[in-house]
Amino acid sequence: MDITGRKLFVKALQEEGVDTIFGYPGGTVTDLFDELYRQDGIEVVLPRHEQGLIHEAEGYAKSTGKTGVCLVTSGPGATNIITGLADAHYDNVPLVCFTGQVPLALIGNDAFQEVDIVGMTQSITKYGVTVRKREDLGRIIKMAFHIAGTGRPGPVIVDIPKDIQTTAGPAEYPASVQIRGYKPNDTVHIGQLKKAYKMLRAAKRPLILAGGGVNVARANEKLLAFAEKTQIPVVTTVMGKGAVPTSHPLYVGNSGMHGKYAANMAVSQCDVLFSIGTRFNDRITGDLNEFAPKAKIIHIDVDTASISRNVVVDVPVVSDANLALEKLLEWAETKDTEKWQAQIAAWDRENPLEMRRDHGMTPQMIFEHINRTFSDAIYVTDVGQHQMWATQYLELDAWHQLITSGGLGTMGFGLPAAIGAKIGNPAREVVCFSGDGGLQMNIQEMATAVACGAPVIICVFNNYYLGMVRQMQQLFYGKRYAATCLRRRKSCPKNCKGPNEACRPYTPDFVALAESYGAHGIRVEREDGIQAALDEARTYRDAPTIIEFMISTDEIVLPMVKSGNPMSEMILK
Repeated sequence: MDITGRKLFVKALQEEGVDTIFGYPGGTVTDLFDELYRQDGIEVVLPRHEQGLIHEAEGYAKSTGKTGVCLVTSGPGATNIITGLADAHYDNVPLVCFTGQVPLALIGNDAFQEVDIVGMTQSITKYGVTVRKREDLGRIIKMAFHIAGTGRPGPVIVDIPKDIQTTAGPAEYPASVQIRGYKPNDTVHIGQLKKAYKMLRAAKRPLILAGGGVNVARANEKLLAFAEKTQIPVVTTVMGKGAVPTSHPLYVGNSGMHGKYAANMAVSQCDVLFSIGTRFNDRITGDLNEFAPKAKIIHIDVDTASISRNVVVDVPVVSDANLALEKLLEWAETKDTEKWQAQIAAWDRENPLEMRRDHGMTPQMIFEHINRTFSDAIYVTDVGQHQMWATQYLELDAWHQLITSGGLGTMGFGLPAAIGAKIGNPAREVVCFSGDGGLQMNIQEMATAVACGAPVIICVFNNYYLGMVRQMQQLFYGKRYAATCLRRRKSCPKNCKGPNEACRPYTPDFVALAESYGAHGIRVEREDGIQAALDEARTYRDAPTIIEFMISTDEIVLPMVKSGNPMSEMILK
């Protein structure tokens, strides 16, 4: 018996095991929402803006390992998710995003709320298609879920015209699909892998560089086992943080623009760099001519296009991280790396990762309390200085997960992603770290958190500035703080060099703002108030809590490598 497209849409979601959909209604998707209203198995989360919606789906997907599902209307509903699509594309987040579209007969006529969302997003989606025949709907939805979650995961767009939703057609939803031209690699080239391992065995100063692909593949335990068996030290990218426990003696720290001194020196001095699940972007490599200059480079990645794109490598291995590590573990033997580890430890003692403790409350102090307080938590960051401090000072292991925006660096990501993570993991504590600038970019999602009963804890590092840009202005632009002071008013002097007694009050009052949403607000100005604030926030189970930490404007993220410089040339003080 034939059924309408809207009924097949809901049937497809049920067949795919979807339990949550993040959706914002509008004219061209009202039929789909009406059908969702008639069932009970799929929770529909109503955000307050489509950009918040897609970041919530990202947080849900990253934290659960499931595919996030979005539903938005045509026109501005569709264009509002573009930033999130790009974010998911760069960070390998599996999403299936359904957009409404005007009826087929109106496409191309500049109809009300008509946009070519598929054409607009070709470069930031794995696949995108407008459904033009009702009989193709089931197959296309199946393809979308298959493509989003296999190979290198990523976002997919399915654009459904309004008349496709109401037209009757086949009720069958396929159990599988064969897609010509799409064959994600599910094997590993044994010859290449043996060549890589032979190179590792011969190395005197081997180093593992773990990227976000390890976390995406959930290959953490295998990487740890390989490192322990071979006794090879590990550094991570920002997205790779947590690939091995941060307390492990073989873990050195993050490398890159704000990487640990010892980690960047290890990359600069190693003779074999075993990289897995990283794209070698500019924040990791700096000056390409000076990246790992003494090393032969092994690169394992599931995406063929990522290998030798930025850094030409000596041994490429196209493989999922799990498959490669599983095979490597069969061959792994202990290496004598004591001298190499001692050298790395000496670099760490020479320039430890440490902030001054004589200038009041610092971000490091806050994260030290965080580390002692949460035994099983999902941490989510926005983008900015607080993000780098989090990747420097957070302790991660199998019971702590870090979610952040890496490739696109999207301010406004943190709060909605934390809400999505909490919805996907209601029994776990979720802590969001944000700056005073980033939090305001999607602050409307506080209403979503309250409506959903999602008691996330939001730690706001308030330094009155767009801190990361201000830091660059301080170091490289003669302290010309152009458009970064968030207290600035029209009446302020044009060439202000920083905070002074004439500064106006900050807008908004985050504590009052939280309370206006029906949430909780706490302000902390001294180090002795940190623990009490965290303890109080954990008692609130009915709504989110904003903890506003008042930190010094002058705090900057160190070490720092100026863009384009070698990673060995770090600003340390």
